[in-house]
Amino acid sequence: MSAVAVVLRTRRRVRGRAALGVAILVVLVLIALLAPVLAPHDPNAIDQSRVLAGPDASHPFGSDALGRDVLSRVLFAYRVSLGVAVGSVLVALATGVPLGLLAGFYGGWVDSLLMRPVDLLLALPALLLALSLIAIIGPGSGVALFAIAVIYLPILARVVRGSVLGVKGQAYVLGARARGVSRTGCMLRHVLPNSLGPAVVQASVLMGFAIQIEAALSFLGLGAQPPTPSLGLMLADGYQVLQQAPWADIFPGLAIAITVLAFTLVGDGLRDHFDPRGVSR
Repeated sequence: MSAVAVVLRTRRRVRGRAALGVAILVVLVLIALLAPVLAPHDPNAIDQSRVLAGPDASHPFGSDALGRDVLSRVLFAYRVSLGVAVGSVLVALATGVPLGLLAGFYGGWVDSLLMRPVDLLLALPALLLALSLIAIIGPGSGVALFAIAVIYLPILARVVRGSVLGVKGQAYVLGARARGVSRTGCMLRHVLPNSLGPAVVQASVLMGFAIQIEAALSFLGLGAQPPTPSLGLMLADGYQVLQQAPWADIFPGLAIAITVLAFTLVGDGLRDHFDPRGVSR
């Protein structure tokens, strides 16, 4: 089989995985939006008669230590987990893209002024930084969103800066400058659109990691607070009764795994779209 045929076959396979990831994410977003309609029970309703009850027809995922329906809580938990994951990456993008763009395009003292604080954030351990911010501000899903955004800001800023450094020396950028286009116009019209690809790919992958970080923070009691359903909180509650009721931990864990897988598949497809020559698998 020729090299071209191998590349085309690989690209079709990657695109198929990306389509699967997008389909999963669409379903998860619809679940989060329609949770009040889809949930068979009130996610916070306590039923003493169903404490640690196993799965059945009316409660397909069983009940937790307080008799709450696990399926209903998983459906509502997607609202918190997806909201924090997507929101934190969007905030990081909105801040990191301008920083990386200005630093990479102008260079010199502008680069040093903008990137040195970014490098300082990048040097700090991610989870320690998140814990420190939450300790200062206080726990909550909104604070967790802000903490994850601060973690991701230097990563995205660095990615954009590196991309800009490669793009600004291209012939079409130099040609635009030769035609009299201003530096700002050249930066916004030519450099920025052609530098966003790697940042978009990185952002899609970071959303998957954000799901895990949000779950870890909630597991430690630093993210969403009870009785708000959160996948991390559900894991923390289910951990206490893992031997008696494994379903209380299994289903939230599967929900996290499926979401992370979907974001990873989408990121793989976006990488192939923005850099088709870089396909190696």
